This record gives sequence, C-alpha cells and structure tokens, in this order.
Amino acid sequence: MSSRAVLGVTAGAVLIAGGVGGYMYLQQVSAVDKQNSAAKAAATAFAHDWSARTLDRATYVGTTGHAAAANFATATGALGTGPISVQVATFNRDGSDATATLHVAWTLANRQVFRWDDPIALTKGQGGTWGVQVDSTKSLWHPKLQASDAFAVTQTAGLRGEIRGPGGSGIMINQTVYDISIDPTKATDASIGQLQNVVNIPGLVTQLDKAQKARSQALIPVITYRQDDYLAYQNNLQNLQGVVVQQRKQPLAATRTFGQPLLGTVGQPTAEMVKKSPKTYQVGQYVGLSGLQAQYDARLRPTAGFSITPRSDTSDVLFGTKATNGKNISVTLDPTVQNAAESALASVKDKPAAIVAINVKTGGVSAVANSPTWGINRALSGRYAPGSQMKIATTYALLTHGFNPNTVVSCPKSLYVDGYEIGNFEGETAGSPKFSQDFANSCNTAFVKASSGFSDTELQQAANTLGLGDDWAGELGVDGAYAGNVPTANGATDKAVSVFGQGRVQASPLSIAVMSASVARGSYLPPALVTDPAPQGSRTPKALNAAAITELRKLMRLTVTDGTATAVDKVPGGPVYAKTGTSEFAEGGTTGVNGWLTGWQGNTAFCVLVESIPKGKSGGNTAAPLAAKFLTVLANS
Repeated sequence: MSSRAVLGVTAGAVLIAGGVGGYMYLQQVSAVDKQNSAAKAAATAFAHDWSARTLDRATYVGTTGHAAAANFATATGALGTGPISVQVATFNRDGSDATATLHVAWTLANRQVFRWDDPIALTKGQGGTWGVQVDSTKSLWHPKLQASDAFAVTQTAGLRGEIRGPGGSGIMINQTVYDISIDPTKATDASIGQLQNVVNIPGLVTQLDKAQKARSQALIPVITYRQDDYLAYQNNLQNLQGVVVQQRKQPLAATRTFGQPLLGTVGQPTAEMVKKSPKTYQVGQYVGLSGLQAQYDARLRPTAGFSITPRSDTSDVLFGTKATNGKNISVTLDPTVQNAAESALASVKDKPAAIVAINVKTGGVSAVANSPTWGINRALSGRYAPGSQMKIATTYALLTHGFNPNTVVSCPKSLYVDGYEIGNFEGETAGSPKFSQDFANSCNTAFVKASSGFSDTELQQAANTLGLGDDWAGELGVDGAYAGNVPTANGATDKAVSVFGQGRVQASPLSIAVMSASVARGSYLPPALVTDPAPQGSRTPKALNAAAITELRKLMRLTVTDGTATAVDKVPGGPVYAKTGTSEFAEGGTTGVNGWLTGWQGNTAFCVLVESIPKGKSGGNTAAPLAAKFLTVLANS
C-alpha cells in the first residue's frame, strides 16, 4: 500500500473518531445546560411565587408548599401587605445542588422599601425535579432569622414640638402622660365594669362587648391622664384584667384649661380624619385636634421612626429610620398675664366671657382667656357690636379735626335721626355738659350730635387707623381671628348708630384691645401672637395724631376717675385708662345686652367682655369689676 493511501486511511480514522467525540461533548454540554436551566427555573419560580405571595405553589425539598406558606406568613407578617419584588441576583449549580441569591424589595406601609439579599439552596428531589431546599435549622426568608423566627417591627415616636412663650417660657411643653385602654382579648365585663367606676366613663362594657363580638384585637382607647391625675388612680387601675396602661410624652399646658381653646388639644385622629387624609393620619398616631395644635400640626407633629429586627434579637437592626422630633412654635402669650386673666374669669363660673391683653410696647398678645374654656374662641373670633367702646374711634376722628373736648354738647334723653329714635342707656340724660363729661359718662345722644358732620367714611377711617377693622388678622398667625368691621355708612341713621358701636359695626375683644393699645402707644402696630413660624406681612408702627392721642388719653382717664369705669380706679399697679361699653344684640329671635370694658394700665392693654348681662346692668358694673380682678391679680403676681 502506498504511503498516500496509508495516510488517507489514518486521516479518515481520525475524522471518524473526532466526529464521535464532538458529538459526545455536545451532548454533555446540552445536558449541563438543561440542568442549569431547570435549577435556575426553580429559583426563578420561587422568586415569582414570593413576589405574588403564592408560596404554596412553589416546589420544595424538605417541606410542603402549605407548610412553607404558613411559615412565611408567620415570619413576615409584621412587614405588612405591601408590594414585594423578588429577583434572582446570582445563581450557581454544582451537580445535583445549586445556590442562588435573591434580591428582595419589600414596600412597607410607610412607603419605604426594605431591601435584602436572601441566599437559598436548591436540590433535586425525587423524580429529578428541582426544588428549594428547606433547612430546619434556619429561616428561608432572611439570613439573620433563626428557624421559626419572625421579623419584629418596633415603632419609635419622636417628641411633638412644643409651644413656647417669650424668652422660651413653657406654654405647652412635653410631659409624661398615661394612656388607659382596653385589650378586648383579655378584658372581661367584670373588670371593665370596675374600670367604668374608676374613670367615671359610662359605656365601656358596651364597647368591649362590641369589640369581642367582632373579634377585634385592637386596643380600645379610654382616657389619657396627666401624671398627677394618674397617680391618684394608679392603685385602682393596676390589677384590672385587660386594662392597659401605656406611658408616653405629650405637650401639656400648666392646667387643662390654660389657654383654651386657643392652644388646642392633642389626641388620636378621628375616623373622619383618617378617611379624609389617609396619607397624613393613621390610627394610633397623636395629632393636633383643635386650636394651634391643629393649625400647626404639620410643623409640631414628629415623624415616627421604626426598626425591623429579628424577633429573636431585637438589638440587631436590619432596617429602619430614626424618629424626627416636631418643631416648636413660638407665641407671645405671657404665662403671668394669662394666669391673671383666667383667675379673673374663674369668678364668672363658665358664663360666656373673655379677656384679651396686649403688650403695649411690642403689640404681642399676652393673654387670651375664654369662659367657658371649650367651644368658640370668643376672645379672638367672636363678632359683636362693640357698643360705646366705639366712642374711642369716634372721638379720635373728632379730635383729629380740631374738636375741643371742652365744647358743650348737650346730652338729651333721646333724639331722632330720619325718624329713628336714639336714646341713652336706661334713658339717662345729663343736661348740657362739656363733651369730656359726655365721654366719661358715655352719652350716646351727645356723640350723635357731635359727629353729625361726619362723612360716610370718616368713622371707618378713624377706626382703621387705630387698628379696628384693619387687615391684620392674617398676620396674627391664628386661624379665624377677627379684626372687626366698620363699614361705610349707608345713610344718616346707620352713621348715627355706628358712632356708639351699634348698627352694622362689629368687633372681637382682640380688635378692641388693639385699638386701646394704639392709644396707649401713640401708634398703630398690628398685633402678633404666633411669631415662629413668622407670619407674612409687615408690623411697622404707624404714628397717630399726637395731639388727638393726648386728649383721648385724658378722656379715658377721666372715665375711670369720674365716669362709668370707676370700678378700676383704685386697683393696684398704677393709673388705669378705660372706656366702658354696653351693646345690644338680637340673634335668633333673642335680644340681650353685652357688657364691655377696654383700656390699659402700664404696659398692658386689655379688653373684657361679659355676654348676656342682666337687664339694667352695663359694662361699668359687669365687665369693669371683672377687669379690676384681672388687674389686681396681675399687679400682685
């Protein structure tokens, strides 16, 4: 055989052998790919079932799908029902075993995303099917969880912002409170019946029965006690079955009634609040419910923190955020002045009344006291006919045009304007005195005569110049504050009754106090109450007519020494300047009279209102004695 032929045969044999080897190699590669694909498919399917919360459908080795799903529900229940994304991040197979790393992203109720990498093992089960290997010594759901462990979520509450006064004085500051609630899973009718008697709140047993019938596990809130109050009930509460006592911090004023309803209250949001603003309010939070606490809730409210840990080791924080404290707000309330005002109002025993005080130098509202201490904030938001206090603005208008207080202006019992009879309080008459005495004795008819030459806007302009009816309510920082309204006169009768604060003229106690503060200061300065956050607007003082103010001060002093406000003449603390008011009202078919006094002593301007005074009474013998109590307590503080 030739060498060429031998070489040809050899080459053919090599080609045949190579062909057979290559075929076997390709088969091996194909088998490896199939095994890799099958194992990875099992990991991907498990990731998909986790994302869909259908873990009973996944394939497992070492447990059943039902058991795995039940264990998942127990281990992860605290994380909530938010969306889950699970992806296979890495994969490796070694023979009949494989490992994968799953990247888990779990959206929590607070919309934050808890992310972690979870290593899993896969193996071939009976029949050669790949499944997730379950190890009874550790958790399948997180590398830090032990066998039969679970995630624990702990909420951490920051401190609510405080309300602070001048110089950082405490108006509403964080103090310890005790929340009393009922655990319906443990309480009995007998124990809650005892609780009703201790806290004096009826209907608690009925609430418990409803919760138990509904199989509710949520705590039923009962009452929140200040520390001193709780200590008085502590022994009677401690051993009641199903009664839960939880301690926390909450801003409190010196007393339950201090500064109310202005300051407002803090408590859990109502069902209506949660339904209306679910992203802002959640059950279990503590939020502002009224007053400044509600108005500035977004600033005062802390941002809750939380931590996710293994239940077996709560020191090992897997994810979370720190709580952020709320921000303080600053107000001009002076605790000493506020306490004096509330002390005076205590004597009227929940009769509708109010006292407002203003720091003359700064224009800051130093006291807002209301009686009763619940309901409307009549001191700032009430709308009333101011009565003869309006004569301050009327007199300022006269004096700025050179009117002489020594001018004789008669004070008849009544007079007619366009056929409408206008009279004095209780039909009084004073003959023909000087205007200064008309002011001191508050003669309506004399004021109608003296102001007969006013234009339709003259009284309005004078009042606005002194701050009554000016646009300062938005700069005060308190929702609902009323600056008053002195409309343009629409006829002779309307103009006549406006000069002594009847007709369409309206004012709040605060707006009247602003007017008195302007006279005391000699300039108009818009009032302030909330100073941080700083409200919009300018508080630049505007000078008043000096000559007119000098005369007006004399007249207001004469009213105290020799007029309708003698009740405040002898109080301690220095000379008082004042003007009384007695205003008629008709509302809802009811008529009545309100008593007023406004003025100042030293650096404190004030206004006192007593609603619905008895027939025959006036501001001089209702509001003035209340003002005397206020000034006396303040002087002795």
